[in-house]
Amino acid sequence: MSQRSPLVEADPAGEAIVRSELVVSAPDAALLAAARADGFTVVRERRLDELDLRIVTLRAPAGWDTPRALARLRQIDPQAAVDFNHLYLESGEVASPAASRPVASAPAASPAVGGKLKVGLIDGGVETDHAALKGASIHAWGCNSTKVPSAHGTAVASLLVGRADKFRSAAPQAVLYAADVYCNDPVGGTVEAVAAALAWLLGEQVPVVNISLVGPPNRLLETVVKKASARGMLLVAAVGNDGPASPPLYPAAYPEVIAVTGVDAKGQVLPEACRGPHVAFAAPGSQMAVASGGSSGFTIARGTSFASPIVAGLLLASLRPGDAAASQAAVSALARSAVDAGAPGRDVVYGFGLVGRELRTEPSYVMAR
Repeated sequence: MSQRSPLVEADPAGEAIVRSELVVSAPDAALLAAARADGFTVVRERRLDELDLRIVTLRAPAGWDTPRALARLRQIDPQAAVDFNHLYLESGEVASPAASRPVASAPAASPAVGGKLKVGLIDGGVETDHAALKGASIHAWGCNSTKVPSAHGTAVASLLVGRADKFRSAAPQAVLYAADVYCNDPVGGTVEAVAAALAWLLGEQVPVVNISLVGPPNRLLETVVKKASARGMLLVAAVGNDGPASPPLYPAAYPEVIAVTGVDAKGQVLPEACRGPHVAFAAPGSQMAVASGGSSGFTIARGTSFASPIVAGLLLASLRPGDAAASQAAVSALARSAVDAGAPGRDVVYGFGLVGRELRTEPSYVMAR
């Protein structure tokens, strides 16, 4: 953990957190006053109007370790939604950029009935100049409007809206709203950033959002997931790659989220994929081509990160912003279409079953030999 940044440490469970910082959702004045009296200081305060939520980030008093500071705030107000400022990490690996055949120009995105389909992404930055993404309409958020592309964010974006000769994506006709929560910052991927990204996507009336990030349960994350879901947003997330014995990872394990596992080219679950009753769908997550982090070319990806956007794209077609009933209907319809891949019925490995198998692009189709 220390190799990443001196600003990052591990909580008692070994999860990455910002050193000395605690986040409080909707704090009352009495808690803040008592915290200040103990030597806590306010680092940041955010008002997320779309979520009707105020977030205050506190710094621990000098000489206190972060767990002690959290315990003290919970002692002051046992009902307060206070937690560590956890970091949420990518849930898949992208190979080093590889050569590809020239990418054919893509036509302009086609409008959907009643307007254009919108799909959201919370991840690293997207290389919008990549040949497979140039034809897509992409709205970016984060990093003070500076583009900070990442290999992971670009790969996931290509699986959502990428368009190129012989390359398949799940929703090539959609407009992508991409929130960068990392910005090449040593403390990127905080729960604060994820919350702010969800608020932006709600404001843009994006009906389905892909989150290929994983981490521990967190009170702020739980709050914003519940609020976003209550407003009709459908959240789709990767289950993670910590193995069958891993405890559930979040946000995928929250009941409001559609959790996605990954399979290989033969339809077998990835051995590193997490398991559990929260798993809803399986989709391709290995031996698949994705856009590389540069401005052209493709590479190979592996992990549940790359299965999740396939499910998000498949759910998108029948969704409307703020319509919770339509969201549930879309999930039910996709479940009925899934190919049962494990024990009969829904199971802890494949969920309802395998979907989107046809959306896996064989690497040899787009990569030079």
